[in-house]
Amino acid sequence: MTPTSPPTDAHPHASRDEIMAAHFASMVMQTAQMALMLLGQMPHPETGEAVMDLEGARMFIDQLEMLEVKTQGNLSKDEAQLLKQSLVGTRMAFVAAIEQQEKGAKAPAASAPASVTADSAAPTPAIETPAAAPTDDESRKKFSKKY
Repeated sequence: MTPTSPPTDAHPHASRDEIMAAHFASMVMQTAQMALMLLGQMPHPETGEAVMDLEGARMFIDQLEMLEVKTQGNLSKDEAQLLKQSLVGTRMAFVAAIEQQEKGAKAPAASAPASVTADSAAPTPAIETPAAAPTDDESRKKFSKKY
């Protein structure tokens, strides 16, 4: 085999750094795809249905953020750009999912009776409307991390 001929095995001429870069890119893309799937942006591979799991998506976005912090200064330009683009894309999708959920929550609330007693009220939704006066517990929720 000459040095210019294509390799016949999986990666016989790839350096360890090239293999690690490919694994890193694969991991970043997989993590971003999981976040997008849990935000309803991609269908579930087995069911084909859209899934909406904001907490699960947040976990994957947090993992991408952790990778960005822990690998700062150790990535190639391409790796850093891939990670940054993945973070921006998943964060934007997260914000869009939150806005979509707020729109969906406001529509049924408009058709609900104007007065609801405390005994018959449903549990407080995770996303509050600005018109509601927050209690101490609700104001703490308001400051949770959102992308």
